[in-house]
Amino acid sequence: MTQKEEEKKNMEAAKKLKPPFITKTIDKAMDNSMQERLISPESEQVGNFKGRISEESKKIWRVALPSIISRVSSFGTIVVTQSFVGHINSSDLAGYALVQTLSVRFVNGILIGMSSATETLCGQAFGAKQYHMMGIFLQRSWLVDLITLTILLPVFLFATPIFKLLGEEESIAKSAGYISLWFIPIVYSMVFSMTIQMYLQAQQKNIVIAWLSIISFVMHIPLSWLFVYILNWGISGAMGALCISSWFLVIGEFVYILGGWCRDTWKGFTIAAFKDMLPVVKLSISSGVMICLELWYYAILVLLAGYMKNAKVAISAFSICLNIVGWEAMISVGMMGAACVRVANELGRGDAKAVKFSIKVVTSTSVSIGLFFWILCLVFGNKIGYLFANDEEVAHSVADLSMLLAFSVLLSSIYPIFSGVAIGAGLQTTVAIINIICFYIIGIPVGALLGYVTHLQVKGIWIGMLCGVVAETLALSFMMWRTNWDHEVAKALARLKKWYLKSPDETDQKSDHA
Repeated sequence: MTQKEEEKKNMEAAKKLKPPFITKTIDKAMDNSMQERLISPESEQVGNFKGRISEESKKIWRVALPSIISRVSSFGTIVVTQSFVGHINSSDLAGYALVQTLSVRFVNGILIGMSSATETLCGQAFGAKQYHMMGIFLQRSWLVDLITLTILLPVFLFATPIFKLLGEEESIAKSAGYISLWFIPIVYSMVFSMTIQMYLQAQQKNIVIAWLSIISFVMHIPLSWLFVYILNWGISGAMGALCISSWFLVIGEFVYILGGWCRDTWKGFTIAAFKDMLPVVKLSISSGVMICLELWYYAILVLLAGYMKNAKVAISAFSICLNIVGWEAMISVGMMGAACVRVANELGRGDAKAVKFSIKVVTSTSVSIGLFFWILCLVFGNKIGYLFANDEEVAHSVADLSMLLAFSVLLSSIYPIFSGVAIGAGLQTTVAIINIICFYIIGIPVGALLGYVTHLQVKGIWIGMLCGVVAETLALSFMMWRTNWDHEVAKALARLKKWYLKSPDETDQKSDHA
């Protein structure tokens, strides 16, 4: 039913309930309303529409810009470390690439997914003005993530035998085993940094994370230079600098929260975090499956690259290109965070129309950014490889992938937005099913077929990856179009009501009245 039809129906219903003199008034109001619509200038309507876009864009960028800055800076420390490692020797570069794109992605995929439940719940709680629940949801996510990470530690502790079992060269597997031990404190820092970021961005206070991330990134470059080249600590120096930069960010976040800048949403550590853990774990698991299926997809493709004829070159080139896509994707992930927050906030407020409008604005913005980086990759694609390695073969292999890299960058500006919308609405399970079909039934088989059967090598694997991403983008677009947002509003409100706990302030007020 359109807005006009609904308005007319309400007026007719009012006529039946009201006396004749009020009925005449209603008729007059209807006539005046219709006249206003007829004589309203088109420019005024366009101006109003532009105003709505401008207002929504401000709300999106208030969340997205700090998130983009922080994610680009944080991921930048990973890329900078890869660059320092790459200039030490090619075996260590391949080992670092394996750990970062396989072990870390595997574990981080689960942790990010488990943590995305925090985005859903904090965003909807903020929209419903249940501010104190946000701190409780944050503490619950810490408990779930820390237990999960501890269970997954063998992935790092036994990296060398795992990579040997997967068929990687012995020198690469040994290097990966040593580097993976350095990643243990780094992934523990990620548990706190990413959940706190989700908590702060839900209440539009994540500007502090942007500043902390910039300081961490700026500090990381000279620190890496000092440890690797001046003190000559090699791989240990590069990884040690990464550990210090990662924990600097976490300590800064805790100072901000515990220092009183989040008084409405942080009421201190509480045993309430241990209540209602089961439904949170269920939502976290569905979120984890959704995200990790996406991240594991790229990890499996790197593993396939490791079985090519020249494994060192294949893994290094593929991981360099993936890191470039990943670095640019941090912008899309920032926009994804904004999509998640805006959708969750409006669902919490009960406004389905605002949800739909927000999705359109954030998607258009992200695609515009993707087009800009698409052009950059096409122009400078032949020279990118030299930033990460001295090896001519690796640099040439990266240049050979530059065209495919450009289109990957463009597509990575679209589908993460829809993932963010799904997280904001709590639709992670549906997206997980789509991920399985598009990535694992379409992308990986096509990549393996083109890479090995048609002998396209790394390029064939990348084309397969693109096929999966295109299928994912189309499927999520259709899903967004078909979603009944009024129904999602009802589900969000029911969830918030079910998990609501009284704040300490409410309890104190009740005892005072008693």
